[in-house]
Amino acid sequence: MTVARPLFLTLVCSALSWPALHAADSAKEEKEPDEVSYYRHVRPIFQQYCQGCHQPAKAGGGYVMTSYADLLKPGEKGFKPVVTGKPDESFLIDQIVAREADKPPLMPKAANPLIGRDVNLIRKWIAQGAKDDTPASARQIVDADHPPVYDLPPVLTSVAYSPDSTLLAVSGYHEVLLHKADGSGLVARLIGISERVQSLAFSPDGKYLAVAGGCPCRFGEIQIWDLAKNKLQLSVPVTYDTVYGVSWSPDGTKIAFGCADNTVRAIEAETGKQILYQGAHSDWVLETVFSKDASHLVSVSRDRSMKLTEVATQRFIDNITSITPGALKGGLLTVDRNPINDELLIGGADGVPKIYKMHRDKKRVIGDDFNFLRSFEEMPGRIFSAKFNHDGTRIIAGSSLDRTGEVRIYQAASKPDKDMVEVSALSLVATHGLSTILLAPSLKASGHQVCKLEGQVGAVYSVAYRPDGKQVASAGFDGKVRLNDPDTGKLIKEFIPVPLTRKNQ
Repeated sequence: MTVARPLFLTLVCSALSWPALHAADSAKEEKEPDEVSYYRHVRPIFQQYCQGCHQPAKAGGGYVMTSYADLLKPGEKGFKPVVTGKPDESFLIDQIVAREADKPPLMPKAANPLIGRDVNLIRKWIAQGAKDDTPASARQIVDADHPPVYDLPPVLTSVAYSPDSTLLAVSGYHEVLLHKADGSGLVARLIGISERVQSLAFSPDGKYLAVAGGCPCRFGEIQIWDLAKNKLQLSVPVTYDTVYGVSWSPDGTKIAFGCADNTVRAIEAETGKQILYQGAHSDWVLETVFSKDASHLVSVSRDRSMKLTEVATQRFIDNITSITPGALKGGLLTVDRNPINDELLIGGADGVPKIYKMHRDKKRVIGDDFNFLRSFEEMPGRIFSAKFNHDGTRIIAGSSLDRTGEVRIYQAASKPDKDMVEVSALSLVATHGLSTILLAPSLKASGHQVCKLEGQVGAVYSVAYRPDGKQVASAGFDGKVRLNDPDTGKLIKEFIPVPLTRKNQ
C-alpha cells in the first residue's frame, strides 16, 4: 500500500456521520439488493462487526476476515467458513445465527447480534456463489506482513510519550510507529485495520497504548496494544466514522474518546465494554480527559463547549465554559488536565490557550464565565493540540495558519508571575489609588511566554511534553517529528518517523 498525504480531518464526511442507532434504522429500511456484492454489501458488515477480533494482528480462533482469500480459509476448528452456494453448510452462518430461540448467536462475541438484514445479505451472497468483486485498486493488503509503503511523509496527527520517557508513539497510515524518545531509532510498527490514526495515549503504567481512529464514513475503532509483546490486545469497533481524543482514567481501568456522531463514550480497558455514553454535544467531540479521581469526564467539541460528565451515572453535569453566545469564538479542539489538580487547558479555533477549573462552586449567572482562570496570548490560527508538563507549571501549544505552524511554551503556575503582578499593581495605583493594589494578584493574569520552538515549517497538529521535562515533541502537516529544548526552544532533532521508499529517502 503506497501512502502519500492523507487529509487530517475528513470534514466532507460529516453529513454521513450519523449515530449508530440511526444508521441501523436506515439499514433496516433499505431494500435488499437482487445481486449482493461482497465489496459493497458484505465487506462493510465484516469491517464493522467482525474484523476487530478477526484480523492479522488479532486472529480470534485462528480466523482472519480482512481479505477475501483469508475469509475462505478454515480457522482453528477446521470448519469451512464459506461453502459456495450453500449458506446452511457454511460455518460463518452458523456463528451469526441463533441456534436456540432464547439464546443469542455466538458471534459477534460479547456484542449485539447482527440485524436481520445483515444476516440475510451474507446468506444471500453465499447462496449466489460468494463471488469476490473487489476492485483491483482495493486488493492491496496492509498488515504486519505487508506494512505500509510510503512515497512521501504522511500527515502526522498524534504524538505521545510513554510515562517513563523512553518511547515516542507517532501516528501513521494504518499503524502507530514506536520510536525511541530521543528519535534515535524505530522500535516497532503496530499495524491495524484503521486507515486513520487520530489519537494516541499510553496507559498510566506504560504497559499499553490506546489508539483512536478508523476509516472515514465506515467505522471507528479503539485499539489497545500490549507493549511488552507489541501485540493487539483489544479492538473495539464503534460508530460509523473515525473516533478521536482517546484518554485513560488515572487508574488505568477506563478509556474515553469522542465521536463524529456528537457523542462521548468510555469503555472498560480490559473488556472493551461500553460503560459511558453522553450525547449532550451538538457537533464532533474531538478530545477527552478524566478528572484526577476519575469520577468525571471532560470533553471538548466543535460546538464551542467543554462539558463535564459524571462517569458513574453517565449524566451530563455542566458546561465548564461559558454558554453565552460569542464567549468562545470557535470550536474547541484540545483539552488536557493539570497532573497536579483538576485545572483544564483548552485550545481551539480562536487561537487562545485558556485554563479553567473543572468544578463550579457558584450559582450560574447568565453571561458569566465563572470557571475561567487565565488565558495566554493569542497564537496564529487554530490550536490543534495543547498539553501540560509533568508538574503543571508549564504548557505547550501548537497552532496552524495558512499551511504554517507555531509552537510555544508558556509559564502556567497556579499564581500570577511576580513581574505581571507588579505591572498590574502599578497600573491600578496610577488609575485608582493605593487601596486597589490588593485586587491586582488575579488568577486571570496571563502567564509569560517561555520560548517559541525553532524549526517549525508546516501546520502543527500534535504536541507532547516528555514526562521527565527534558524535551518536547511536535508534528503535523509536513510529516516530520521535531524534538526541542523546552527551556530555550532550540531544535534538538527532526526526523521522518516512517520508512520512505528508497527513491525518496
